[in-house]
Parts: sequence; structure tokens; C-alpha cells
Amino acid sequence: MSKKSKVQEMDEEMEKSQSVNETELNEEVEAEQEEVSEEDQLRDDLAKEKDKFLRLFAEFENFKKRTSKERIDLFKTAGQDVIVSLLPVMDDFDRALKEISKSEDKELFKGVELISNKFRETLKNKGLEEVETKQGDVFDAEIHDAVTQIPAPEKKLKGKIIDVIEKGFKLGDRIIRHPKVVVGN
Repeated sequence: MSKKSKVQEMDEEMEKSQSVNETELNEEVEAEQEEVSEEDQLRDDLAKEKDKFLRLFAEFENFKKRTSKERIDLFKTAGQDVIVSLLPVMDDFDRALKEISKSEDKELFKGVELISNKFRETLKNKGLEEVETKQGDVFDAEIHDAVTQIPAPEKKLKGKIIDVIEKGFKLGDRIIRHPKVVVGN
């Protein structure tokens, strides 16, 4: 062989070697890119799972707060049905005291008054409050229940409460029985 052919062979070998090296290098780069993209994919997946977890945790915290608030409200008004059913008894005590005060038996009046006061204090300790309503107050449809309207005896009583038929009561912040009133027109 001639010198040229040896040089050509060497050139060809070098080209083959470079080609193999370039191919190997390209394969390594592609493998690294795949690893990077897999790593990026895993990071994205992790970020999505973290976001999902945080949202679920926040939703659970809101659920706990809401349930706790509902439980507190329930405890505040748990005895509402019982207290509402006892309101007519309180009305009966008021009527009885009014009639007994007309009699001459003061001891009977004191005894019934003592029982009535104890009954009222027990209900007051459970959160019952009377809705203050008196003659001359301005009628408020949100608070009062108008039984009837009559001509006002005086001009200043027009649109105001003339008489209270039945007392109203609140349990906490909630009105459980609206006061029944007569309004002047």
C-alpha cells in the first residue's frame, strides 16, 4: 500500500472514531435530557401533590371550624324547644299573680310569687331574656308581632305600641317568641 492509502485509512478510521464518539456523545446527551425531563416531571408531580395536599388540609380546617361553630350554636339553643314550651307556664304565673294580688291572702301571694321568681331565674340562667316592650315604643315589624291596629287615642301614639298583649322572649341573640302588640294608626 502506498503512503496515501495508509493516510486515507487513518483518516477514515479517525472519521469513524469521531463518528462513534459523536454518536456516543449524542446518546449521552439524550440520556441526560431524558433524566432531566424525568426529574422535571417528578418535580411537577410533587408540586401538584403538595398543592392538592394543601387544598385538602385547608378544606379540612374549614370543615373543623364550621362544625365547631355549629356545635356551639347548637349548645346555645339546645334547650330552645323546652324553654318555648315553658313560656305559657310563665304567662300563667303572671295571670295567677295578678288575680291572687286581688285577694286578701297575702301569704298565698308571697308563696306563688316565690315560685314564679324561682322559675323565672332558672330560665334566665339558661339564657332566656324578655324582649323589653312597653306602651309608647315605636312599632318594629322585625321584633313585634302586631295583633291588631286601632285608632290612636293621641296623635303621638300613631304608629306606636298602644298595648302589649303577650310578652316576647329571646334565647341568646335569637327571638323565640315575638311580643304580641296592639298598634295605633
